[in-house]
Amino acid sequence: MENFYSKLKQRSFWRSGVVDVSPLALADIYSKKWTINPEWEIGTAGSCFAQHIARYMTQNGYNVLDVETAPNGLKPERRQAYGYALYSGRYGNIYTTRQFRQLIEETYAPSPQEVLIWEKDGRFYDALRPNIEPSGFATAQEVADARAYHLERLRILFCNVDMFVFTMGLTEAWVHQRSGRVVPIAPGIIAGGETAPDYSFVNFSYPDVVADFQAAMAVLEANRSKPLRYLLTVSPVPLTATATGGHILTASTYSKAVLRAAAGFLSDNNDNIDYFPSYEIVTNPGNRGTFFAANLRSVRSEGVEVVMKSFFAQHPPETPRPGPASKRKKAVVSTEDVQCEEALLGAFGK
Repeated sequence: MENFYSKLKQRSFWRSGVVDVSPLALADIYSKKWTINPEWEIGTAGSCFAQHIARYMTQNGYNVLDVETAPNGLKPERRQAYGYALYSGRYGNIYTTRQFRQLIEETYAPSPQEVLIWEKDGRFYDALRPNIEPSGFATAQEVADARAYHLERLRILFCNVDMFVFTMGLTEAWVHQRSGRVVPIAPGIIAGGETAPDYSFVNFSYPDVVADFQAAMAVLEANRSKPLRYLLTVSPVPLTATATGGHILTASTYSKAVLRAAAGFLSDNNDNIDYFPSYEIVTNPGNRGTFFAANLRSVRSEGVEVVMKSFFAQHPPETPRPGPASKRKKAVVSTEDVQCEEALLGAFGK
C-alpha cells in the first residue's frame, strides 16, 4: 500500500541516506539553486571555516576577489598573520551576522563613524579587526587612516561582487554599549583590557540573526546597480568558550542550531540565497568524529576535502574569462592554518 513515504528517494531515509553510505561521498546532500557563472566576481567573509572555502574556490579557478592585497614587501608566509589573503577584504573574521551588517552599514555611512580603538603596551588596535596587525599600530591616527582605507576598498568590493559567500560562525558577541557596535572578540584578549567595562555580552537569537542578515542585504541592494546572490554556510567548528556561564556543549549546540535554522529560513525564502551544508557534512555521525582534530574543534584537511568535493560536484570549476584588470584581484592561496581569534579563548580554561 502506497503512502507519502513510499514515494521518497533513498536520501530521505536515515539508513539509506546516512548509515548505508560512505560519509566521504554523501549522495544528493546538496542540490544547487543556481549555477555559478564563471565570469562572476565572488566575495567571501565569515568565521574561520570560511577561509577554507575561499582558498578552495580560488585554487579551482573561481574569480574570488581580494580588494586589499598585501604590500610587496610582506613575505607570502606572513600575509595571513596580517589579515591578508584570508577573505575578499582585510576585515578578519566576521563571526556574527550583526558584525556583517554593521560593517556594510559603516561602508555606506554618509559620514565617518567613530573608530573604536584599543590600546596595549603603547600600541593601538582597530577593535573591529584587532588581529590584522599582530603588534598593533604606532598611533591611534594610523588606526583611523587604515580603517578609512579599508572602507574605501570595501565600497569597491560590494559594488563589483556578483555572489557573496558568507559563513555563519557564532551567536555570542561583545557589544560596545555606547555605540552598539559588535567586536569580534572580548576586550582584553588581544588588547583593550582597560575598556572592558564599556562592553556587554550578548547572545543573539534566531530573530536577531535573520533580521541582521536581511538588513545587510537591504543596504547592499540600495547601493548597488546589479543583483547579488549569496551562498550561506554554517561553520561546523564548535565554540572555544562560552560567556553564558553555562556548559560549553549546550552553548555551542544552541549557537549552531540558531545559525542553521536562520540560514535555512533565509535560503528557503529568497531566490538569491543558497545554502550549502558544510556543517552537516562535517558533523555527520557517520564520520564518527574522524573529520575533527584531536581538540574536537579544528576540521582536519580530509574533512575540508570532502566538504569541497560535495560543493564542486554541483559547481564544477571552470576557467573564467579575463575581466578588467582593476577588478580581477585574486586571493593569494596559502597553506597556513586558518587565523582564528576565538581560539585564543582556550588559553583561559582552567
